[in-house]
Amino acid sequence: MKKTNLIINILFGVAIVVLFVLHFTMGSKRGDVKGTEGNAVLTEQFTAAWVNMDTLMNSYDMYFDMKKELEESGRKKEADLNAKSRSFEKEAYDFQDKVQKGLLTRSEAQQLQTNLAAKEQQLYQLRDEMRMQLAEEEQVKLRLIHNSIIEYLKEYNADKGYHLILSNTFGGPLLYGNPANDITKEVLEGLNKKYAADKKK
Repeated sequence: MKKTNLIINILFGVAIVVLFVLHFTMGSKRGDVKGTEGNAVLTEQFTAAWVNMDTLMNSYDMYFDMKKELEESGRKKEADLNAKSRSFEKEAYDFQDKVQKGLLTRSEAQQLQTNLAAKEQQLYQLRDEMRMQLAEEEQVKLRLIHNSIIEYLKEYNADKGYHLILSNTFGGPLLYGNPANDITKEVLEGLNKKYAADKKK
C-alpha cells in the first residue's frame, strides 16, 4: 500500500513538473506569435465597403434591358396562348352549335368531344410550360446580372484592395453601414459604363 502511494506521489510530481515546463515554453511561443500577429494587424488594416443592391438594381442598365427582354418574351408567349385559346373556344362553340342543331351523328359527336378534351388538356399543358419557361428565363437573367456585378467588383477591387465588399438590401443582414464606406454610386457608374462598352462589341 505504501509503495502504491509512493508511486502515485512520484507520478503526480513528474506531471506537475511537466505542466510547469509546458506552461512556460508555450507561453513564450504564444507571446512571439501574438507579437507577430499584432505587427501584421498594425501594418495592414482590415477594410470593408458596402453596396446598396436595391439602388444598384434600380439604376443598372443591364437590369432594365433584361427586364424588357423578359417582358417581351412574356407578351409573345401570352399572345400565342391567347390565339390558341380563341381557336379552341371557336371549335368548342361550333361543336355545341352542331350538336344542338342535330348536325352530327352520335359517333361523330363523341369523336369531336374527345378531340376537344385533348386540345383543352394541351392548352393547360402549354400554359404550364410557358410559365416554367418564363420562370427559368428570369432566373437565368438574374444570374447573368449577378455575375456581371461580381466580375466588375473583382476588377474594381483590384485597385481599391478592400478585404470585404458587402451587400446592403432592405431586410438583409447588414443593419448599418458607415456612409463613408458606401461605394454604390461609383460601382453603378462603372457597371453602366462597362455594360455600354460591351454592348457595342
